[in-house]
Amino acid sequence: MNETWRFVKFVLLSISAGIIEMGSFALLNELLDWPYWPSYLIALILSVLWNFTLNRKFTFRSNANVPRAMFLVFVYYLIFTPLSTWGGNYLAEDLGWNEYLVTFINMFINLITEFLWQRFVVYKDQVDNAVKAE
Repeated sequence: MNETWRFVKFVLLSISAGIIEMGSFALLNELLDWPYWPSYLIALILSVLWNFTLNRKFTFRSNANVPRAMFLVFVYYLIFTPLSTWGGNYLAEDLGWNEYLVTFINMFINLITEFLWQRFVVYKDQVDNAVKAE
């Protein structure tokens, strides 16, 4: 599979994770009237779990060690989560930016950086190794 098609699949599957993230963010933000950061953080965690599962199976088609792969994704989110949570909270709460615009910007940055991390760090030599022999 060429990398362009792999990225397209990643984007398509990430759209489903984005729907989960924006939907749960909206519920927490609008119905519970929570501040930006807990709404965003919970929504992000839900989308990460969904996205990891789908992309491991369908985009990277990898039989890589799942605990190791999850750990490497966890390392990515150790960096991304505080930066996007604090930065997003600053933009939304302190500067008054629209919460949904800030969340969308975070999702776009996450889409690009997570694809690169998963492709070249998490699954670098273990892409397409779960494909059944035909």
